[in-house]
Formats: sequence, structure tokens, C-alpha cells
Amino acid sequence: MHYSFGQFLSLIGSLGLFLFGMKLMSESLQKVAGDRMRNILAAMTSNRFKSILTGMLITMVIQSSSATTVMVVSFVNAGLISLVQSIGVIMGANIGTTATAWLISLLGFKFSISVIALPLVGVGFPFIFSKNVNRKSWGELIVGFAILFLGLDYLKDSVPNISENPQLLEFFQNYTSQGFFSVLLFIGIGTILTMIIQSSSATMALTLVMCNNGWMSYELAAAMVLGENIGTTITAVLASTVANVYAKRAARAHMIFNVFGVLWMLFVFPYFIRAIGYSIVYFGGVSPFESPQSTPVALSLFHTSFNVMNVLVQVMFTPAIVKVVTFMVPHRKEEDEEFRLRHLEIGLLSTVELSLLQAYKEINIYATRTYRMYGFFKELFTETNEKKFKELFDRIEKYEEISDRVEVEIATYLTKVSTSELSEESSKRMQSMLKIISDIESMSDSNYTLAKTIRRKRKANIWFNQEIRDNLNQMFSLVDDAFHVMLGNLQEDYTKINLGPAYEAEEKINQYRNKLRKQHLKNVEEDKYKYQAGVIYHDLFSEAEKLADFIINISEDIAEMSKPVKQTV
Repeated sequence: MHYSFGQFLSLIGSLGLFLFGMKLMSESLQKVAGDRMRNILAAMTSNRFKSILTGMLITMVIQSSSATTVMVVSFVNAGLISLVQSIGVIMGANIGTTATAWLISLLGFKFSISVIALPLVGVGFPFIFSKNVNRKSWGELIVGFAILFLGLDYLKDSVPNISENPQLLEFFQNYTSQGFFSVLLFIGIGTILTMIIQSSSATMALTLVMCNNGWMSYELAAAMVLGENIGTTITAVLASTVANVYAKRAARAHMIFNVFGVLWMLFVFPYFIRAIGYSIVYFGGVSPFESPQSTPVALSLFHTSFNVMNVLVQVMFTPAIVKVVTFMVPHRKEEDEEFRLRHLEIGLLSTVELSLLQAYKEINIYATRTYRMYGFFKELFTETNEKKFKELFDRIEKYEEISDRVEVEIATYLTKVSTSELSEESSKRMQSMLKIISDIESMSDSNYTLAKTIRRKRKANIWFNQEIRDNLNQMFSLVDDAFHVMLGNLQEDYTKINLGPAYEAEEKINQYRNKLRKQHLKNVEEDKYKYQAGVIYHDLFSEAEKLADFIINISEDIAEMSKPVKQTV
């Protein structure tokens, strides 16, 4: 066999060039379509067929089912999509990824697209140096497309020719005449190759090239394609290893869907591939069983037909898949889930927009947790049982410690995002997020201060009369209203902000604080309550008003994305 180590390195290099082109094209497409993808996902409903269509379209656009499934893993349990919806997106991604095989089959083997690859680089290269982020992304897209097909062209030349190396054919023939075992063997080869390369598209390209060069039969190439469907699930599984229970379930659902699809296909495999061969002949082509040159198109048709049928077969079993993955990945204790970062542990996604979306979801959870902490304080204010009082205070204290850590984690994540090239809109969004997490942490501090003040009152055996209790409950209720306005503004994805209700809530609190302050001074003069009780009372309504200042700051932080707003301190 005349095949040197240098030729083997050329084969690896060609595959690397193909992968680099695919990565560059995929990431630039995500940059160009990042906001649109986010809007599509956000608009999804519980309709599983819409979820499938969404997954298919996004994967066809970004040319990477792995990127889609990693996005799904990071979005599931984010309030953006449910586990059921994520399974629909994953099913759609399996269909969408077949577009790559058609692209290679129809363009890569019919004519040499590498002839126009260098001119395409010439067209796209100047855009890469543009200061406009959108134009730069389009330049990367064009160059990535050209590099992808340059890599494919080198790949075709690097694969050894069967006529010059008959030993290769003899080697493969040793494993191709063992019936069903051969099919299983090549499913295993496809699985392992995809797990190693971490790209089903690259493995598919390699399979198509080997078929076109006569390395293997159409039947065994189809078996490799089935293996690639299993191997591609490893990307989502790896992404979910550091994620929460819901993300792990989404990754397991992806694996179950693909593995079960391969299992049922094995029962009809001989009949299915023959049907594909007959359909090629029916439409005027040459049977893939007779000509290696017709195998790429037949393989692409097999890939698409199998994935479409797999979705049709399994879509009705989505609830069953949910039950299986819920059993496989049970809930941990509530507290373990409560205090874990739900979205940022997966790491940075391939575009700034998607990474900021992860941070946005994490910030919403952070703010909601701080509001829950305020609820614990209100319970603490009315609690008379010593044991329950201690439990509530300890929980507030724990929330404050967690709040400090979460602020650092989110700030560190946003700092990493800032190392990427940011558009003007993304830069404003990130700056607003940094201010928001600082104000949320200050809100946690105020909640903790309020709790410590109540504990101080309890230890000193200070009693509040009914008037003081009523006044404080009214103040706490006004702060609660301000919280609701703030959370509503946060949930608008920073695209819509109405400061009117926020300012109204703050004005009511300020006016009521001033009223209580005047009454307090008068009551102290008239000796209506003890001095120590008056000090605690004053500290509580003053700290509540301070908490409200941080609440209004968050709405102003959001508004600053479009125009500067004077901060309330």
C-alpha cells in the first residue's frame, strides 16, 4: 500500500480545514442571526410541531446541530423553553442538520467549488476588517463558506485512491461480508468518529468522500450515518455535565431520541436502503448499489428520510421521553437546585448575543431570589415562635451569602463576554447588566439589614404598639409593590421599559417615609413609645426606603440602554 505518513497528515489537515470552515461559517451565521434566533425561541409555544420546525430552521441556518442542542441545553429551565419544547427543538435539529449532507452532495461532488473558493475569500476578506460588526460577520460567513469547500476539496484529494491502493479495498472487504455484524460494526465506527471529531457534519463529509472514492458500499456508509446520529449526542451530554438537572434531562432526551431511532431502523434497514436505491433509479439516477458516484446523493436522501421518519415515529412519544429522562435524572434536594447558577455554568456560547441571553436569564433568577428573601423578612417581622424565627433568620443570612457569590459569578462571566467584540447595543446591554447585579446585591444587603434590625428588637424584648405595626406593614406593602414593578421591567428583555409606574411606586414610598418621619419625631416628643422602640422603628422604615431606592435604580439601569438616566442613591 502506497500511502505515507505525510499523506495521512494531509488527510487530517484537510479535515481540520473543513472543520475550521464549518466553525467559522456557523459562528458568523449565529452572529448575523443571533437576535432573530433568540426571538424565534422566545416566541415558541407548547406546540411540539412548532418546536420541531424551530429546531430545524435554526440548525439549517447555523449549519450545526451541536450548536443548536447546546443552546437548547442552556435555555431549558430558563423560562424560555420547557423540557417538552426542548425535545421538539432537538428533533427538529436532527432534520436541519441533514442540509449539510445535501450541500456537500450537490455542490461538493458535482463540480469543483474550490475554483470559486479563493475569489470568495477575496470578496469576504475585506469585510473582516470592517469596524461594523454586522459587515464583519458577513465577511466571516463568506470566508468560512469558502474554507469549508476548500477543505472538502483537499479531503477528496487526500483520501487514497482505491485503484492505486487495492489493499484498502481488501481490508474493508474483510469486514463487509459479515451481514448484520458488519452493519453494527460500521454503526460503531460512525459513533466513535463523531465522538472524536465532535462534528457529525465533518464525519458525514468524510463518509461521503469515502463512498465517492469507492472505499465502502452504500449499505455500510448508511450504517455509519446511523452511528453519526448517536455520536453527535455526546456534545450535548458534555455541555450538560456542569449544568443543572433540567439541562441534563434535555441532553439525555437527545441521546434517547437518537439511540432509539437507530434501534428501530435496524429492524427495517435492508428494506429501507433498497427503497432509497429504487427511488434514485425511479427519478432517472444510477443505483447506489452499482455506482459509487451516485452514493453521496443516495446517502443524503437516506440521512434526511431517516431523520424525518424518526421524528414522525417518536414525536407522539414526547411525554414518555420526558418521563424516562425524569426517572434517569431525578431531582436533587430543593436547596441544592436553589442556589446553583442555572445558565452560566455551561460557559460562554459562541456568540455575544447568546451569552448575554444566558446572563439575562441568570439575572432574572437572581432578582427573583432577592424578592423571595424580602418575603422571608416580612414573615420574620410577624413571627412569634422562637424556633421558626431562627430558621427564617438563618435562611435570610444564607441568601445574603449566596447573593454575594452570585454577583461575583455573573460579573466574572460578563467580564469574559466583554473580551469579545461587542456591538454598540451589546455593549450597552452588558453595562446595564453590571449595574443591575450591583443593585440586586445591594437589595440583598438591605434585606439582611432589615432582618438584623428585627433580631435586635427581639433580643432587646422591645414591643411595638399596633400603630407602629400598621405603619410598618403599610411601608413593607409599598416596597412589595415596587418589587413587582421592577421584576416586570426585568422580564421585558430590556427592550421595553416604562419608568412611570416605577417612579410612582418610589414617590409613594418617599412620601410615606417623610410622613412616618414627622410622626415619629412628634411621637418621641410626646413620649408615646420608648426611645429604644423608636430607634428600631426609625431604622426599619428608613432601611425599607433605602431598599426601594435600589429597586428603582434597576429600572433606571435598564432604561440607560437607550438614554442616560440620573441614578437614585
